[in-house]
Amino acid sequence: MKEITVIAKNELGSLAAVAEALGNTGVNIEAISAYEKDHQAIFRVITNDVVTANKALSKIPNVTIREADIVIVKMSNRPGELGKLTRKLANKSVNLEGVYIVSRHNDFTEVAVKPASDSDFEKVKEVLGLK
Repeated sequence: MKEITVIAKNELGSLAAVAEALGNTGVNIEAISAYEKDHQAIFRVITNDVVTANKALSKIPNVTIREADIVIVKMSNRPGELGKLTRKLANKSVNLEGVYIVSRHNDFTEVAVKPASDSDFEKVKEVLGLK
């Protein structure tokens, strides 16, 4: 699965511009994470149409757009499961750039996992038994 990272100036309306650009082109946001770092707004977005999303987002002035592979992991929806998952990865020396919830249900939660380096992408899948 692909994640789009949008880096913009952290100012009023930055998230609105991203959400409107996607919505105006019929792209649905499946999951989103938004935070500030070093006076920049950083949005991690999973959509139903990466190609159209990239085209729409590239029209927003003064933003940087990156596309990267992520792994969606399904885990039991109970305390301690994220700790178990991330401990497995840490024990195999996999450093993570990002983790966030994609969906939550009664029995399970799906999280997006993005390794800090592209070289660890296959390792994440192997460690978590997703190959």
